[in-house]
Amino acid sequence: MANDKEPTVIKKYANRRLYHTGTSSYVTLEDLAGLVRSGEDFVVYDAKSGEDITRSVLAQIIFDEEAKDGQNLLPITFLRQLIRFYGDSMQALVPRYLEFSMENFTQEQNKFREQMAKAFGGSAFGGNALDAIQAQTRANMQMFTEAFRMFNPFTAAAAAKAGGTAPEAATKPAEASSGEISDLKRELSEMRERLDKLSRGR
Repeated sequence: MANDKEPTVIKKYANRRLYHTGTSSYVTLEDLAGLVRSGEDFVVYDAKSGEDITRSVLAQIIFDEEAKDGQNLLPITFLRQLIRFYGDSMQALVPRYLEFSMENFTQEQNKFREQMAKAFGGSAFGGNALDAIQAQTRANMQMFTEAFRMFNPFTAAAAAKAGGTAPEAATKPAEASSGEISDLKRELSEMRERLDKLSRGR
């Protein structure tokens, strides 16, 4: 969420207590989760070292939410796949891909809510609701696939040269000349520029 306001500073002390500098009071992870839901940005610093530990604190919030009954948001399959990307050659692209996908999903959520409201119509879960869910899922998957293609121009380019699809080309060894490698690097740069423009324009 775009916000010109400076993020709130939270300090974490050695006793693991979190101090909200804006309200001059101690807060809990649940309080910080509430700030995120309300759209308030914050950064968390280690009170002793000054290190930015926002990422680890947000990860802890997600861990706590996932531990609650009925609060599971991350499928086990997704978690396994995410773990496999650590140390993988594609690791550097995963954060941008996930960020891009989530931004698009967030922008579409109001439309999805409206479709669900019309489908349910205040009644029990019926066929219309299932149709709406399936339609939205297909749309989201198409968006995710397109986003991933943008992040993986090497596979797309190899597919075009081989005259096949990206998955088919990915299974074949690539024998690229220095000129082809330069072309692929250029295409990757162009894809990143397109992505940045899309992110700023939405």
